[in-house]
Amino acid sequence: MKKRLLTFMMVFVMMAALVACGKSEKGGEDTSLSYIKEKGTFVLGLDDSFPPMGFRDDNNEIVGFDIDLAKAVCKKLGVTLVTQPIDWNAKEQELATKNIDCIWNGFSITDERKEQLAMTDAYLTNTIAVVVNDGSDIASLSDLSGKRAALQSGSAAEEALNAEEEKNLKDSLAEVNQFKDYITALMDLESGNSDAVLMDSVVAKYMINENGKKFVILDEYLTADEYGIGFRKGDDALRDEVWNALVELKADGTVAEIADKWFGEDITLIP
Repeated sequence: MKKRLLTFMMVFVMMAALVACGKSEKGGEDTSLSYIKEKGTFVLGLDDSFPPMGFRDDNNEIVGFDIDLAKAVCKKLGVTLVTQPIDWNAKEQELATKNIDCIWNGFSITDERKEQLAMTDAYLTNTIAVVVNDGSDIASLSDLSGKRAALQSGSAAEEALNAEEEKNLKDSLAEVNQFKDYITALMDLESGNSDAVLMDSVVAKYMINENGKKFVILDEYLTADEYGIGFRKGDDALRDEVWNALVELKADGTVAEIADKWFGEDITLIP
């Protein structure tokens, strides 16, 4: 009897251990925040040619609005910021393999991304604008018919153009020229090889003001989108801690100071 009871108890303990392991593998405790704090670094994945959000300056240093925000957040978290340039087309894979801890670089919030990632609330509004050369005969979206449009491969502009609601616009274009970054796309526009560039308005405004280029942003745009920060699915603790840090930085005036540096005013949506 004792032997049977002992056997039963051993089987029970083993089954309980297996159940516990199963719970841990399938959906245990969220350790995303402790993971960052234990390793002491927060790796930010970015396209390093996306001014003013994140780009390389004349000294080849990665700078930008998002970089300054991330540095302030990391100071609150007590970790060191590491900026990691990535292939923007492989950004989700870079995140999934833990090569980076977040995607924070003018990253548009979409329904698809909200399904695949743990996204923060929006911290900035942006539009997908149309940029043309000064003196161009293109004054509206309808004027793009038969024209050559340039954009950055894998960008929100490409997603917007491929959306069902923009099918007529896309079909009306003579060509869609894809480039690795917006800087190259604008160079193609300036040379006359493309007639317009579809791109983020915050980037267009910064580049026009900084470089003194004779480009014009049309009043009419494709769509408006919002920027957020993307984390691995399930990394809610890390996401929430970063967002709470941004809210605190908004309250103490740090966010306004950073925004004024890059945009001349605080255009953020952080509450």
